[in-house]
Amino acid sequence: MVAKVIVFRLGHRKERDKRISTHVALVARAFGASGVIYSGEKDEVMEKSIMDVVERWGGPFFISYERNWKRWLKAFNGVKVHLTMYGMPFQQRMNRIREEASSRKLCVVVGSEKVPSELYRLADYNIAIGNQPHSEVGALVVFLYELFDRNLKEEFERAKLKILPQERGKKVVKLEEKTE
Repeated sequence: MVAKVIVFRLGHRKERDKRISTHVALVARAFGASGVIYSGEKDEVMEKSIMDVVERWGGPFFISYERNWKRWLKAFNGVKVHLTMYGMPFQQRMNRIREEASSRKLCVVVGSEKVPSELYRLADYNIAIGNQPHSEVGALVVFLYELFDRNLKEEFERAKLKILPQERGKKVVKLEEKTE
């Protein structure tokens, strides 16, 4: 069992990255992370959009901004995994990462703009999902899916909406609010 996963989105740029950074956060939530921290440009619109999803589809999940990524990563007390196409194949490291993450928090770093070389030294693991150019969103999906041993989170606390799977069409139902 993995203790707690935080995704760190490095170098968000409001105009250029708004959809990708939003997708990083959506994937992080849907695939089991506790939250996203991002650096670069502060983007309250993106934060509000993500928290709106959490409000309707459930949590717990958080998103927060960190001005100084380097200081935050240095202070992070846990396992730091940097997803990069230049790293070691993830299949060679997943068991070790999963084992370490069972008793310690895990931070998964995904880049945006050119990643500073210092990040490669700060990371405990520089992991490649593939050694070809690809999306950081795709890399995050594969990594979290494997990290949580292919167990997707189906139910979220405080969800107000739920999708009822169907072969065709879309069906979303409102859930009853639980009173205690």
